[in-house]
Amino acid sequence: MSKQILMLVGDYAEDYETMVPFQFLTGLGYSVHAVCPDKKSGDSIATAIHDFEGEQTYSEKRGHNFAINYDFNAVNTADYIGLVIPGGRAPEYLRMNARVIEIVQEFDAAKKPIAAVCHGAQILAAANVLNGRTCSAYPACAAEVKLAGGHYAEIAVTEAVTDGHLVTAPAWPAHPAWMAQYVKALGASIQI
Repeated sequence: MSKQILMLVGDYAEDYETMVPFQFLTGLGYSVHAVCPDKKSGDSIATAIHDFEGEQTYSEKRGHNFAINYDFNAVNTADYIGLVIPGGRAPEYLRMNARVIEIVQEFDAAKKPIAAVCHGAQILAAANVLNGRTCSAYPACAAEVKLAGGHYAEIAVTEAVTDGHLVTAPAWPAHPAWMAQYVKALGASIQI
């Protein structure tokens, strides 16, 4: 069975929500293909660091460059066992790409595990895969989850929620819970 995971990224994807899952899943032995529309293997995206510093919403600083390691146009969802959608500002424009929407719908139809964090719910809502499902996201995305027919899970920023093959979390502080639930959805386990 394939051990490949697809990660949908774009410029100003949240730095931690991109780097940490990519490195974590790679460290577990998965081959993670990071793709972006209009980018090829060897290109990079700019990331953004979002932090929670007491204002009404997150602050934003320029993050690292993140290397794309697979061509977006070569994606065949049948080759992958799971999908990861980081948050940040990238989802607001990735959701307007017809192929991105098709990719999410193909993973959902096949009931393959989908992990989305923070603003990644914007892509799930645009793909119309949230109807009747429980989904967490950055609180500012609650309206989109609800408008898409989903049940918004208002949970602590360190928590995650799984509904079938959909694993979601509000932001990067939930990485331990989010990735643990996603690995379980992939059918793997970590033993200490």
